[in-house]
Amino acid sequence: MHPAPESGSLEDRLARLRADIDAALDSAIGHARGRDRRLAEAMRYATIGGGKRFRALLVAAVSDLVGGSYAQALRVGAAIECVHAQSLVHDDLPCMDDDDLRRGRPTLHRKFDEATAVLAGDALLALAFEILADEPTHPDPAVRAQLVLALARAVGQDGLAGGQMMDLYPPAKPSAQDMFECESRKTGALIRFAVEAGTLLGPCSAEERARLLRFAENLGLVFQIRDDMLDSIGDAQVVGKALRKDEAAGRKGATTLLGIEGAARQASELENACQEALSPFGARATPLRDLARFAVSRMH
Repeated sequence: MHPAPESGSLEDRLARLRADIDAALDSAIGHARGRDRRLAEAMRYATIGGGKRFRALLVAAVSDLVGGSYAQALRVGAAIECVHAQSLVHDDLPCMDDDDLRRGRPTLHRKFDEATAVLAGDALLALAFEILADEPTHPDPAVRAQLVLALARAVGQDGLAGGQMMDLYPPAKPSAQDMFECESRKTGALIRFAVEAGTLLGPCSAEERARLLRFAENLGLVFQIRDDMLDSIGDAQVVGKALRKDEAAGRKGATTLLGIEGAARQASELENACQEALSPFGARATPLRDLARFAVSRMH
């Protein structure tokens, strides 16, 4: 395991964290043999060697800010990446978005089959909770219980699952508020959990926690608005997935409701709010500031 990725450029920190997260996921999933081998291979295909690891770096950066342990943050980051991968695997299924490409390669149900994709997603979700509940994540069982509870809320009916349902069955005439609520659940909930989890790994005052959660709320919206913009103006080869499918399906995101320029302005205003929330932390919050700047300008 590398030292905590707290110095260097954002890309350097992400590269070091990716290696550590991949090692943690490799260890957690293991190398099953015999009849369990196919499921383990599908889980590894969904999680290892791809993705930005944005949420995992968020946990590590917040944990470092409040004096937490990198080893513990790495375990929480691995759990988050399991959930994120599960959400993408299920989102790509024919019954939902019906996508053939993810992270520049065939989606899991295309590489394997639909049944394997469903079961791999289920197993990844279970693995996430197993990682959080296990003693190496934190010596205090109360902290582990808080992590499990917070993740359950982030992925349930008021979080990711509820956001996906809103996305699949939107109002006949969705408003900007409907769009923001959907995106706050579908994308923002897991980003908020990443930040909240980081605050639980070290000593953090109520005021610091409130500011960090405000940062997370705005960051989640920035991230999803940029996703919507990339769906309209991005390059599929760079983004690593099929684009403009939401528009073809009649789904209304930020660019449909606000236009490209309006969405860009909204994302910029939200990124400014992210920076303002971090102002009392000074230079200690540089990694989080970099992540906010990345979220608003990324091309993938």
